[in-house]
Amino acid sequence: MNVKVTDSELSILQVLWLYGPSTVREVHEIICLEREVGYTTTLKLMQIMLEKGLVTRDEAGKSHRYTASVKESAVQQSFIGKMLDTVFHGSPSALVLQALGSHETSPEELEKIKALIEQLEAQQRDQ
Repeated sequence: MNVKVTDSELSILQVLWLYGPSTVREVHEIICLEREVGYTTTLKLMQIMLEKGLVTRDEAGKSHRYTASVKESAVQQSFIGKMLDTVFHGSPSALVLQALGSHETSPEELEKIKALIEQLEAQQRDQ
């Protein structure tokens, strides 16, 4: 599934993934902790996201509550796929090497990476 979202939409989705169903005001207040944005801008974006099917809206109460209707992993996959193709010329190893070389990796993260590599190698052997 190829999910296309803008950076602003991604900010809203991240709030909804982290905090769950939220009102426009709640989302707006959290986003404003990082950058200044008008309330009406947040409202309009969330209305557009509703039309695009990125969020759903529960109109049961006085304040409408929005919920992300796309999975975080689907959006991550879409972003990684685009970045892989446009920035790393389709090379997963170039992406991984750049990511590991430019950020500190914890021992726990390294263990997860090793486990994933072992899983991928096992899958290739089984094919």
